[in-house]
Amino acid sequence: MKNPFAATMEAQRQAWENATELIEKTTVAPDRSETFQDVEVGETPSEVVYEENKLRLLHYESRTEEQHDVPILVVYALINRPYILDLQPERSVIRTLLDNGFDVYMIDWDEPSTLDRSLTLDDYVNRYMENCVDEVRERSGHDSINVLGYCMGGTMSTMYAALNPEKVRNLALMAAGLCFAGDSGVLELWGDDEYFEPRAVTDTFHNVPAEFLDVGFALMDPVQNYVTKYVNLYENVENEDFVENFARMEEWLGDGIDVAGQTFVEFIEDIYQENKLMQNELYLGGEHVDIENIDMPVLQIVAEYDHLIPPEASKPFNDAVPSDDKTIMEFPTGHIGMSVSSKSHAELWPDVCDWFESRMPDEADAAEHEVEDSDGADAAIAEDGTDASAEPPEDGVEIEVEGADAPDLTDLDGIGPAYAERLTDAGYDSVSALADADVVSVADATDLPVSRVEDWISQAADHTSA
Repeated sequence: MKNPFAATMEAQRQAWENATELIEKTTVAPDRSETFQDVEVGETPSEVVYEENKLRLLHYESRTEEQHDVPILVVYALINRPYILDLQPERSVIRTLLDNGFDVYMIDWDEPSTLDRSLTLDDYVNRYMENCVDEVRERSGHDSINVLGYCMGGTMSTMYAALNPEKVRNLALMAAGLCFAGDSGVLELWGDDEYFEPRAVTDTFHNVPAEFLDVGFALMDPVQNYVTKYVNLYENVENEDFVENFARMEEWLGDGIDVAGQTFVEFIEDIYQENKLMQNELYLGGEHVDIENIDMPVLQIVAEYDHLIPPEASKPFNDAVPSDDKTIMEFPTGHIGMSVSSKSHAELWPDVCDWFESRMPDEADAAEHEVEDSDGADAAIAEDGTDASAEPPEDGVEIEVEGADAPDLTDLDGIGPAYAERLTDAGYDSVSALADADVVSVADATDLPVSRVEDWISQAADHTSA
């Protein structure tokens, strides 16, 4: 039988230790409160090189003397902010890519307004993504670029690659929701049409509130999200690094953004409920998203313990596409862990960088291509130094090509290839034509907001008067 006096003394000792620990933790609490207030995220320097509606295309500053030739465009999800990929300097996907010599761009979608609730998947993929890809292609001088899509951004990147295979050199997908045949986790079950009607949400809220989505995601693991993580914070409150990491993650989790209503409906109905992408039955803007076109190298990065997009929602897709260069990297972490865990950055991302690097243009091939271009150019030069490929002018008349040095519509801020095509179809095929146009007439002809057209016409007028 245990000595009751010893038991009493042990209980008293434990009580004193607990009280001492509480006092120590309380003492550092004010400092840790400041940590929460002062924490910084997304610190890697970048510049905005393209804007359209709410989105911004970021181009990150190089961190190496030399860079790989073909850039990487990172396409994030429409949910939450993309700085989860640049949460802190030592655990940043963006910095890891930069430190390995890659030229990195990323789309920051930002939050849709109430007026944007009618935006569709077609708008995001065939207009916004298309314009961003074309901007990166033009800036890099390459016909095709690397695309790295994360979560919903990976799903949209897959759609884009199927529609524009000639513009995507390598397709890398992180935790991309692609296959929903009934065995892809709790989120698929909750989104089943037997239990969930997405239009009821958008009829009520128009755009889907970030808070609505956050609660749903948190309830997938309620003990961890509402109890365990705060217990861990209490136990580690004296560890400043732990608290800083915790604060950064809380900053991101609390910084959610709404999702455009119509896009949410289409994504749930077409991708989750009807599995159209995997079944090769998806159409955007009347065009078939034919996954048989995905013949470029494909990398799937999946997290073994991902409860949002489990491996079963991604891996089978590789069997459905014709590419003969398909890789799956499965890592023992969660949906967010693949972006922010120290182990992922030590063991997973070096392999991802190697994958991209091994599929970059070979220097010998590039040199050979330059020689071919040079030979072709030399062949077109006659003995007298003139261009032999040009048609000889009639009667010695010098022909001046009008507009050869004139600005293009896409030189105006906010006009990408898709908007330029819409303006051209409406009869405004040059900057000068746009400068002379009536704002209301252009807005009516292109079905665009007057404020946006007014800005374009003002820019066009500045160009033509310069």
